[in-house]
Amino acid sequence: MPSDAVPDPYADPLRFGQRVQILRERRGMTRTQLADLIGVSPHTLKKIENGQQQAPGLGMVLRLADALRVRELAELTGNVSTHVDLFTGPGHPRLAAVKAAVDTLHLGTSTELPRLPHLEARLLAAWKARHQAPNHREVIGALLPDLIRDAQALARHTDDAAQRRAAQSLLAQTYSLSQFFLAYQPDAALLWRVAERGMIAAQDSEDPHAIGVAAWLLAQAHRDSGARHFDAADAINTAAVRYLEPLLPDADNDTLAIAGALQFELGYTAARRRETGTAWRHWDKANAVAATLPADYYHPVTSFSRSVMGAHAVTVAVELHQGGESVRQAARADELTIPSRPRRARHRIEEARGYQLDCQPEAAIATLEKAYRAAPETIRYNGYARTILLEEVESKQASRRRRAAELAVEVGVLTA
Repeated sequence: MPSDAVPDPYADPLRFGQRVQILRERRGMTRTQLADLIGVSPHTLKKIENGQQQAPGLGMVLRLADALRVRELAELTGNVSTHVDLFTGPGHPRLAAVKAAVDTLHLGTSTELPRLPHLEARLLAAWKARHQAPNHREVIGALLPDLIRDAQALARHTDDAAQRRAAQSLLAQTYSLSQFFLAYQPDAALLWRVAERGMIAAQDSEDPHAIGVAAWLLAQAHRDSGARHFDAADAINTAAVRYLEPLLPDADNDTLAIAGALQFELGYTAARRRETGTAWRHWDKANAVAATLPADYYHPVTSFSRSVMGAHAVTVAVELHQGGESVRQAARADELTIPSRPRRARHRIEEARGYQLDCQPEAAIATLEKAYRAAPETIRYNGYARTILLEEVESKQASRRRRAAELAVEVGVLTA
C-alpha cells in the first residue's frame, strides 16, 4: 500500500476514534465540518478521534453515522457481530424481478407492441396506486416489470418520429417510477442505471416536463450519495431550472410544478450544507411557484403543491438543525392536506426528526407511529426513522424504551 494511502478500517483492529477519522477523510470532510454536523466543537471531535475522550454513547454514534453516511454501523464500531443497516432498507421481494426487467435486452419484436395511449393510462394508474397504497413498493413493484419491458419496446420500435418522442417520454416516466421503488434498497448500481437511463430517455423525448422530472430524480441520487456530490446535484438542478424558465409563461401546471420542485431541491441541498439564507431563499422561490397553482393541484410525481410547501419548510429547518424552528414549522403545516400516503409518512418522519432535535423524544416516537400507520414501507426504508428508533431503544426511561422497541420491531429494525 502506498505510504500516503488512507488505511483500511478493517485491515487491523482500530479504535473507534480512528474509524471516525478514516471515514471522515474518505468523505473529504474537515474536522470542523463534521463537528458542526454532529453538534460538538472541533476540539471535542479531535479528542474523540485521538482517543483522548471516552467512546461516545449510542446517540452520538448514530449522529456520526448520519453525518458520515455510514451504511453499516460496524464501519464505525468495528463490531461485525451485530448487523445494523442504517441508510439502506431491506431488499424488497420484488427487487429481483424489477432488476431483471431493467437489465434484460430485448432486441426482437416477438410480442405485439402496446398502444401509446394504453401504456400512458397504465403508467398514470401506477402513479396513482403508489400515492394511495400504504405498501407502495409492493404495489408498484408488481407493476414495474411489465411497464419497463413495454415502455422499452415501444420506445425502441416505434417508427413515427413524433410517436417515438412520446414513447421516450413514457419510458423516462417509467424509469422515474422505478427510482421510487429502488430508493434505499441494497442495489445502488441499479438505481444509478435507472436514473441515468431516465435522463437519456427524457432528453430524447424533448418533453420539458419529462426532462424536469428526470433531472429532479438524478439530482437526488447525487445528493444522497454524500456531501462530495452536492455540487453535482446543484449543477443538475440549476441546469434544469434554467432550461425550464423561458417556457414557464405558457407552461401547463405539471411543468410549472416541476420547476417549483427543482427550486426547492436547490434549497434542500443548501440546507444540507447549512447555508441558511440560500436554503430559505430557494424555498421562497418554490413557494411563489406553488402559489400560482390551483389550490387542489398535486404533482403526480414530486407531490409538489401548495400544501406540500409546509412540509418542505419542516425539512429545511431540520436539515439546518434548527430544532425549535422545525417544530414551529410542523405546527403550521397541515399534513392532512397531503393526499399521498408515502409523502404524508415522509412528512411525519421529518416532523419526528424536528422533535428529536428539539429534545422531545416522546413526541418523536409518537410521530413515527403516525408515519408507520400512513405508509409502513416508507418508514421501513427511511434511515432517519431507523436512527431515531435505534437511539430511543437505549433510553433510560422504561416506557419510552419499550414504545420505541415495539415500533422498531414492527418496522424491522429489531427482531422480536
